[in-house]
Amino acid sequence: MSQVRVPEAFQNENKYKYCITLIIKSKNLKMTTSYRQSKFINPDQDPNRDLTSFTAKENGSVGKPISKVIRERLKSLGVKYFANDSIAEYISDGEREELKLEIEDKLQGLFDALVIDTDNDHNTHETAFRMAKMYVDEVFKGRYHPMPKVTDFPNAKALDEIYVLGPISVRSACSHHFVPIIGHAWLGIVPSDRVIGISKFNRIVDWVLSRPHIQEEAAVMVADTIERLIQPRGLAFVIKAQHMCMSWRGVKEPETQMTNSIVRGTFREDPTAKKEFFDLIRGHGF
Repeated sequence: MSQVRVPEAFQNENKYKYCITLIIKSKNLKMTTSYRQSKFINPDQDPNRDLTSFTAKENGSVGKPISKVIRERLKSLGVKYFANDSIAEYISDGEREELKLEIEDKLQGLFDALVIDTDNDHNTHETAFRMAKMYVDEVFKGRYHPMPKVTDFPNAKALDEIYVLGPISVRSACSHHFVPIIGHAWLGIVPSDRVIGISKFNRIVDWVLSRPHIQEEAAVMVADTIERLIQPRGLAFVIKAQHMCMSWRGVKEPETQMTNSIVRGTFREDPTAKKEFFDLIRGHGF
């Protein structure tokens, strides 16, 4: 029997080193890899062990899908888990890998309901796996992966002038239809006692926006995150983006964009500072 490639994500698991799936595609027993109906194979346990969460098995929640285990944990802790919330601190790396397997299985059910022959259509044969990985590790990584490390430093020179960053790439998804929101953002800061490297602002924006959102709430969440980290004297944040739920479907208006702004501290209290910010971003592609 040919050896099946083991996904890199599973090579790092200490106890569960191998994930092998064999699908018989034809009478000559050609083997293809897929994550559907996968089995964790532990040399010390029954190789026919099912895919129910190994974490659940260890904590007594045998028979529960990993998503249910996580939901019950969040509910017991009183943690909100709306589409634009991060739940990264409440799930382990191993659970995140299991969740991708469960999502893949559910997505395959969607394709079956859409009457798409993924067994014989080579273009969609592993689409469920690709989409599960995309949602958890890429487009919605702000829900399932921790915030990038951000180190702050003292404002040694007591800088108190406005600085502006932008355009910052915006890549998100509409929480109503789960289709892309694409655009740019601009950030203005009047520093206080602590500062961070400017690239960290881009990483924060990317992390917060990598979830399903409505644009108004997304801007508030970015501003809240930055305020929590460095407590600036002033913060201004603008998003200008195109929503595929309007250009690809619905009214099908490809030229329509949405712009919204958040102004806090100095930018709200001082009209001159607010005007300076908007004048500056006009020179940064706004």
